[in-house]
Amino acid sequence: MGRPPPLLPLCASVSLLGGLTFGYELAVISGALLPLQLDFGLSCLEQEVLVGSLLLGALLASLVGGFLIDRYGRKQAILGSNVVLLAGSLSLGLAGSLAWLVLGRLAAGFAISLSAMACCIYVSELVGPRQRGVMVSLYEAGITVGILLSYALNYALAAVPRGWRHMFGWAAAPALLQSLSLLILPAGTGDAAAHRDLIPLQGGEATEQGLGRPRYSFLDLFRERDNMRGRTTVGLGLVLFQQLTGQPNVLSYASTIFHSVGFRGESSAVLASVGLGAVKVAATLTAMGLVDRAGRRALLLAGCALMALSVSGIGLVSFAVPMDSGPSCLAVSNATRPLNLPGDSGLPTGFSSHPLSTTSENQEEPVSPTPEKTKRPSRAGNPTAPPVPVLRTGSPAAPSPAPERALLHWTALVCMMVFVSAFSFGFGPVTWLVLSEIYPAEIRGRAFAFCSSFNWAANLFISLSFLDLIGSIGLSWTFLLYGLTAVLGLGFIYVFVPETKGQSLAEIDQQFQRRRFPPSFGHRQSTSGVQYSRIKASAAS
Repeated sequence: MGRPPPLLPLCASVSLLGGLTFGYELAVISGALLPLQLDFGLSCLEQEVLVGSLLLGALLASLVGGFLIDRYGRKQAILGSNVVLLAGSLSLGLAGSLAWLVLGRLAAGFAISLSAMACCIYVSELVGPRQRGVMVSLYEAGITVGILLSYALNYALAAVPRGWRHMFGWAAAPALLQSLSLLILPAGTGDAAAHRDLIPLQGGEATEQGLGRPRYSFLDLFRERDNMRGRTTVGLGLVLFQQLTGQPNVLSYASTIFHSVGFRGESSAVLASVGLGAVKVAATLTAMGLVDRAGRRALLLAGCALMALSVSGIGLVSFAVPMDSGPSCLAVSNATRPLNLPGDSGLPTGFSSHPLSTTSENQEEPVSPTPEKTKRPSRAGNPTAPPVPVLRTGSPAAPSPAPERALLHWTALVCMMVFVSAFSFGFGPVTWLVLSEIYPAEIRGRAFAFCSSFNWAANLFISLSFLDLIGSIGLSWTFLLYGLTAVLGLGFIYVFVPETKGQSLAEIDQQFQRRRFPPSFGHRQSTSGVQYSRIKASAAS
């Protein structure tokens, strides 16, 4: 009992390598897009198609992936997604036209989305209650490490002829390593042989599978049977509030905030990339250490509260220090420096951009370091989502701000760091952990995928509505609206989301069946969430 089970490190590697592949594929486009534009002469529209094809593939996987996961099993789904990823990487690495690039990105998006869902479910079912939070949260940590790794490789390969082929090709490495780990692990909890193998991992708390287990249809997710409607309410609420708090769009202004406190030119973009990446890694590691101690509910409440305060702080600061916004498009000013391609948005000249890309699904998107050079408006591409506006607080030659303005700028920077940290130890890892716990095994894949599709769709909606929202109510009120949404999310978590730490999946399932969670905000839960009672998990139900 003193040493960890021998298969536990393999479970950790599956989760970590899956997240690393996800993060790398999301971020690699930020370094590959410029050489691709030079080699293929891509227009702004073609760049947007290329970067958006990953999102389309991911959305498609979220629509059909759940049936694949439940039909063929979690392990087979992950292995299948790795095969698709290898095919996509091959298509990207050998591409000779835009069509092959888009096809490769579609395949990569489909693969990482399917793998993300299957990995979280697979690992949550393999390990016991005391390790489940850490193991699933490793996926989120892997995403951030993958993003930082992509930046390092992009930088190292920037001067290599056709280096973008190598950038895309390296995505296959973690997928191959993950496949090797999977070959040693059992197929899952569904078959008897694997079930016997899982007992050491779960510390004897695994439940027997097979005869007598209920069967669910997709429509059962919306019915009262076994409180499935209540579970779906929890799942959809978490993924929607994760996106509606504006996390992808708020991060698009990080470069501007770094610039406003004195970091000019390339240093602003580099610091935004590496600095925020380091903050995200630290916050995710903190979540891993606390998720099985403080609990899922506590991290969600604390993270959402800090997000509400910090994004509201950015909005209030922008009242005092106005920031002009204008759309932009990735461009090239010369053959050696990444700049903005001229575009025609019909806006007055004088806007410069600091493109900074952000992600969805777990969903963080990479920061794309692009120095401020152009003064023409253009439209910006985003690695996984439609373009969002970027900001400029002043020209590079502007005099140093007054002390009170400098204080406000640093306040905005602190708020940005708090916002990123709060998301990374709250909504970021915990949402997917809870989703992997609350549904019965027979429908877990379809339920997880259903919620994931809303996550991608909400990310798309937030990105597309950003320009119109700023045009209608202004930047400051947009951030304050995100703050209000976070407050509503806080109320939702307090009322509807139960605490699941320390419970086996069988116990969580039975407690959901026995207890109807409050259907409205008029009913209150205790601050510790739903109080679970210990049950015997050895007998088949």
